[in-house]
Amino acid sequence: MNSSHTVALIAKREFDVQVRKKSFLVSNAIILLVIIGGIVAFSIFSGGGDDDRPVVGLVGNPALSQSITAVGDQIGTPVEVRELADPGSARENVSSGDVDVALVTSPDGSATAITESDVDPSLKAVLDTAVASAAQSTALTGLGVDPADLAAATANSVVTVEAIDPPDPEAGQRTALSFVAVFLLYGQIIGFGTYVAMGVVEEKSSRVVELLLSTVRPLQLLWGKIIGIGAVGLVQLVAYGVAGLGAGLATGTLTVTSTAVSVFAGTLGWFILGFAFFAVLYAAAGSMVSRQEDVNSTTMPLLILIMLMFFSAFYSINDPEGTLPTVLSWIPPFSAILMPLRIAAGVAPVYQIVGTIALMLAATVALAWVSARVYQRSILRIGKTVSWKEALKA
Repeated sequence: MNSSHTVALIAKREFDVQVRKKSFLVSNAIILLVIIGGIVAFSIFSGGGDDDRPVVGLVGNPALSQSITAVGDQIGTPVEVRELADPGSARENVSSGDVDVALVTSPDGSATAITESDVDPSLKAVLDTAVASAAQSTALTGLGVDPADLAAATANSVVTVEAIDPPDPEAGQRTALSFVAVFLLYGQIIGFGTYVAMGVVEEKSSRVVELLLSTVRPLQLLWGKIIGIGAVGLVQLVAYGVAGLGAGLATGTLTVTSTAVSVFAGTLGWFILGFAFFAVLYAAAGSMVSRQEDVNSTTMPLLILIMLMFFSAFYSINDPEGTLPTVLSWIPPFSAILMPLRIAAGVAPVYQIVGTIALMLAATVALAWVSARVYQRSILRIGKTVSWKEALKA
């Protein structure tokens, strides 16, 4: 049997063992339900639809209704207008909460706004502008000027904004996607890296590894375990991403389809790179101990490094173009979390993406060589915990 076939068989065994665990299936089913349910609930309760429009009750001058609606749409504060019979009805509707403000007009063009406590400033601006516009139209008509002709003559008298650095309309969703990508990568790398270490220790403590190494070489066992467990992590991440994207797009919570899909694809790619980087180290760390209780002693430096990566990424979410995230994104393994963040934010040029991938691959290959030597030297040493210093010197 050739080496690649042996690695594939070991990887398949590791994959099957993990995905057939009842705890794995139940926990992932719950997480998927939470993801979908959370997004659906957010879309229901976050608002943003017509039901959130302030309601204005109007007494008298029905023509003012169209003006209020038009002004509200123009300045970005959509308003719903309901015509009411008299001031008494207006007060009752305000007291009952059926309308937010009741506008009672007078024959002289003035108007009184009836409200429970105060009027929202943006709604007040809509009402002031609409009432003033109606009064101007009435005055112009009285002077023999057609308001429609005046509007046509002054139609070009508007200010056009030319922004040197226009705001990104997708910025909010990009930030949310960045946070989700960072959080998922952090959890997946720690979780499945730990699975690798615990799997190595379990085989070592039960002496199963001695039987396995009588038929396969240490490196075949090492890479089979890493590939098999990594495949489980990738499948899990795909399931989370598909569920989240599907629910987000279906409910309208996500509207940046191309951006969301590219962030999803980038997260998967960087998970593979980040997991490969740490998995070889976790496997080496697991081979250095003989009991599962001792795993923390050798994996703690890896956990600290991953936490530093996470906090640096979390710190950089609001400023992905800053000096710190830009510099750290070139340094493996920080690239594994910071580059997906910067890609999601739309601030990572192609040359940086390609360059950081190349550096990450080179660093992983170098670490794989070192970790394989540690694994080979430590996997059959039973009893005392082997320190990193001893393992590297042996």
